[in-house]
Amino acid sequence: MHRSFDEYRTAYQHVAMERRDGILEVRLHTDGGPLLWGAGPHTELGWALREIGGDPGNRVVILTGTGTEFIARLDDSWVGPMTPPKWERIYTNGKRLLAALLDIEVPVIAAVNGKATVHAELAVLSDIVLATPETVFSDAPHFRFGTVPGDGVHAVWSTLLGVNRARYFLLTGQRISAAEAKDLGVVNEVVPAAELLPRAYELAEALCQQDDITLRYTREVMTEPLRRLVAERVGHGLALEGLGAFATWPAG
Repeated sequence: MHRSFDEYRTAYQHVAMERRDGILEVRLHTDGGPLLWGAGPHTELGWALREIGGDPGNRVVILTGTGTEFIARLDDSWVGPMTPPKWERIYTNGKRLLAALLDIEVPVIAAVNGKATVHAELAVLSDIVLATPETVFSDAPHFRFGTVPGDGVHAVWSTLLGVNRARYFLLTGQRISAAEAKDLGVVNEVVPAAELLPRAYELAEALCQQDDITLRYTREVMTEPLRRLVAERVGHGLALEGLGAFATWPAG
């Protein structure tokens, strides 16, 4: 039994939702400011995306951040020795997160409102990716801090950038500007910050001119390779990331 939009729209601490005319704006935040990534959003975002994807009232989804950051900082929820229960939660929620995003049955537009240096793959997996001139993409939390980049970043960036560019990106902590990301085909449009959400809504309204079946089946056919990629590679990558975490942070 699915909850109604009015029931789930305020159920999540780190996800603000607003819907009009079938266009759902999903804004990531922490206490109304830019999102701090950690156990809280990592746990609840997959469940939020499941509910969003299962609601036939959502015809197009716009995913964005708060202020001048998409996701750029982490809290301290995972600091300290690794334990089996802690990693089991990370593993389970990590597998759900990308699968739930790709299982949304309607087009998704990312409005990347600033730095996307933590889990930028959440944005670049969207069907349409908009960014501001100030947007920067990187994978800050993993390899350079001794963590295996196996929670999906390895699969997503290899697909979007190509194998060699992705390996360099993940191993060096490379920062890719919005303009370069557009040249690489990762970003579709770079627009001034003040025009970012208006442009996202303009595109969403154009998509909504199609009927529901066309919207849903088009999303299905376009995301099928990505859903297969995530199913094949994320579980294995997370397992290796977990083994690496135990080597770096042995149980106390």
